[in-house]
Amino acid sequence: MTGPHASRALADAAPTPYWLDRPERPDPLPPLHGGHTADLLVVGGGYSGLWAALLAKRDDPGRDVLLVEAGTCGWAASGRNGGFCAASLTHGLANGADRFPGEIGELERLGRQNLTAIAATLDEHGIDCDFERTGELAVAVEPYQLAGLAADADLARRHGHDVRLLDRDEVRAEVDSPTYLGGMWDRDRVALLDPARLAWGLRRACLDVGVRIAEHTRVTGLRRDGGALRAATAGGRDAAPGSVRAGRMVLATNAFPPLLRRLRAWLVPVYDYALTTEPLTAAQRASIGWANRQGIADTGNQFHYYRITADGRILFGGYDAVYHYGNRLAPALEQRPATFATLADHFFTTFPQLNGVRFSHRWGGVIDTCTRFCPFFGTAYEGRLAYAAGYTGLGVGATRFGARVMLDLLAGDDTPLTRLALVRSTPLPFPPEPFRAVGINLTRWSLARADAHEGRRNLWLRTLDRLGLGFDS
Repeated sequence: MTGPHASRALADAAPTPYWLDRPERPDPLPPLHGGHTADLLVVGGGYSGLWAALLAKRDDPGRDVLLVEAGTCGWAASGRNGGFCAASLTHGLANGADRFPGEIGELERLGRQNLTAIAATLDEHGIDCDFERTGELAVAVEPYQLAGLAADADLARRHGHDVRLLDRDEVRAEVDSPTYLGGMWDRDRVALLDPARLAWGLRRACLDVGVRIAEHTRVTGLRRDGGALRAATAGGRDAAPGSVRAGRMVLATNAFPPLLRRLRAWLVPVYDYALTTEPLTAAQRASIGWANRQGIADTGNQFHYYRITADGRILFGGYDAVYHYGNRLAPALEQRPATFATLADHFFTTFPQLNGVRFSHRWGGVIDTCTRFCPFFGTAYEGRLAYAAGYTGLGVGATRFGARVMLDLLAGDDTPLTRLALVRSTPLPFPPEPFRAVGINLTRWSLARADAHEGRRNLWLRTLDRLGLGFDS
């Protein structure tokens, strides 16, 4: 049941993503009309597509690159996430070490290199997205989670990472919550940023180097056209159908219904939800500390992620990861009052000293998840099309790496990236409905049960662990 603090705090929250509710949001670019050609067509204007277009022009400035987006660039997962930009390419070191033990050292090196390259690109193109290398604080809120933190710290140190284990007093000296029993501060693998301003900055950078961008242009189908591909387009309510003929194509559509049938078995759309507070006063900030501005995540199966924004708000999200039968997507699903109430209650449990703070925004949105929690890659149409998908909530940084992989695959090059097992392998598929929904909901129930019983995993979760399957956000 929602407590009185939570109910009052949510009363005036705007039902829209905080990051996108800005006067500097760019005006949409015109949709595509009629027939067009391009050397490279990029389908999707989120991070994956924007990085692919920008890197393609950097590789070959004379290449004609056209990016089409069904909405506006950055309007979906890229513009409404928590803004955690991690070096990990595998949804965390532990997940990568379990799934790719023979190359995890190389994947970690590539991840650090990727994060450094992101920072360099921001400087090169003057992209102001409040990028700050604060690191991330993982916190234990139940006694059984302390052993997991110690194991994670040991693994991180073996891979040369700068981590520090904190006891109860030390972690509360960093961020003061009565729920914290210990923590691990990973100081070199996570940056925080403003996700919408990153997307808008990449969009501007693409335009500056000559990428053509059409917004409100939905691709409705693909087919071969001689030695090329042809994408059918719909350019808005009043626009006649059009098409683009391109020699090569990047498919970067995230969780939305895939244009390739094969992707439907590997991906499910999951709704994630978040709140932001009003800007905290100086006294409120002093009551919690947080001077080092780390990103924070607790270590439950149903976990929360939270961080401070540049203007002094707290973004607080996660916990519920909601799948709807039949891969259902709908704008109405972006608002879920029960989840907002749960998040608000958990917020005030975490920071009881902030009772009286109000939330300014509440929102949800869909991300793509796969059974191995990290991206997979492939080609279609005799190598003319490349795709990357399955980032599972950690794509802010990894999408740049994914874009580089897609361009290498399209070039047909044998590169250190295309030889990776991460790139050459695919996740195990989700079953068809109704087994898909039954399995996902049983997994969600089991994860919640484990959180309530000192982390003990039931037979269903142990079976999934042995098979290398999972469900996460």
